[in-house]
Amino acid sequence: MTVDPVFAIHQNSNIAEMMHYAGQLQDEMIEYRRDLHAHPELLYDVVRTSNKVAELLEEWGITVRRNVGKHFGMGVVGLLQGLADNGNSGPTLLLRADMDALPIQECNELPYKSVNDGIMHACGHDAHTAMLLGAARTLAAFRERLMGTIIFVFQPAEEGADKSPLDGRLLSGGRDLIEDNVLEGVDHAYALHVMPEFPVGTLGIHPHDAMAASSHFKVEFQGTSGHHSAPHRAVDAIQMAARYIGEINGMMANRIDPQEAAVLAFGTLQAGTAVNVIAEHSELTGTFRAFTKTTVAAITNGLQRHASAIAESYGGKYKLELREGIAVVNNAEAVQQVLHAARAVLGEDQVILLEQPSLAGEDFGWYLEKVPGAFAFIGCGNKEKGIVHAIHQPQFNIDEAMLVHGARILVRLAIQHNGSASGKET
Repeated sequence: MTVDPVFAIHQNSNIAEMMHYAGQLQDEMIEYRRDLHAHPELLYDVVRTSNKVAELLEEWGITVRRNVGKHFGMGVVGLLQGLADNGNSGPTLLLRADMDALPIQECNELPYKSVNDGIMHACGHDAHTAMLLGAARTLAAFRERLMGTIIFVFQPAEEGADKSPLDGRLLSGGRDLIEDNVLEGVDHAYALHVMPEFPVGTLGIHPHDAMAASSHFKVEFQGTSGHHSAPHRAVDAIQMAARYIGEINGMMANRIDPQEAAVLAFGTLQAGTAVNVIAEHSELTGTFRAFTKTTVAAITNGLQRHASAIAESYGGKYKLELREGIAVVNNAEAVQQVLHAARAVLGEDQVILLEQPSLAGEDFGWYLEKVPGAFAFIGCGNKEKGIVHAIHQPQFNIDEAMLVHGARILVRLAIQHNGSASGKET
């Protein structure tokens, strides 16, 4: 196919201007990120963060929906309509960032260290939000050259879930927003996640299976308390919990296909009130991770079945709560779009296809279950600066030079999908 040289010059000029504009926002993105880092918020309790995001989007002339989410209403969605449609509405692209932090006490000594005791942006969601804000401002400044629609989604509660006030289900932020129709009319969806194991200026993406379905569970056993001298008159909740741990570990070893990538681990165990009193209540929590819906269902059924059998055999009761996870599965065409955008921004050798999927989880999988898209990891590490700690550690930090890289990649994805006044980039 022959490319009109005049078209190519105009197209490259548009892209170059947008890339330059995004680069000029570096200091602003650092300011956004540090402000969010100093004021982290958990799960759906993101009032300050969501208000700040909404105010900035409105300031840039982006149409804003506040209080998005059928159950919790804490998401922010910005809508930008390109003005170069010429009667053609064009595709709708969704770009997503998460806003919530983690219940971790920060150990970094920084001018912008968390002021909220026991809460920290230890997974880089402050950076995700800052990058998407930078991309939103850039695209808004060039809306007259864009075709189609771009939706900027700022999501709460990626790190966990809470009980819905409507139906009691444990829901993460992604599911809450999706049930409020945030994906209606969307053609493609993308998200970036910081990765300290990758040096700043690099990006990695899986060609298909990116991350596992990460499910959280809580099992409670209710027995009858009693004196240690008369155990026959009591129902020991600690024994039920201990037996449950053994049986579930046995299930994972013997009932789950060993060729399937799956892992289950218990995280907490709470039981008892005194040294000489048989415990009437015990509570276990944990997570399991797998890639196929069949394996997720097998583990879920096993957790239920063993809890029921143990409670019945001891004469007690049980309750199981579960937050279902879903695997993050990238679309092949969307992966190529990310590779094209990232290589243009970072350089050919700085972008790689990852071979092994991660057993960590991400609720962006709920988006990708319904629309084609991709989830990629952008480097934020820098050994020379001592930025080497993994996510979810109290010393986690990022090289802030990565913010402009992320914003530029998101902008290029928008250009590739939505085109510009001088035509679409391919």
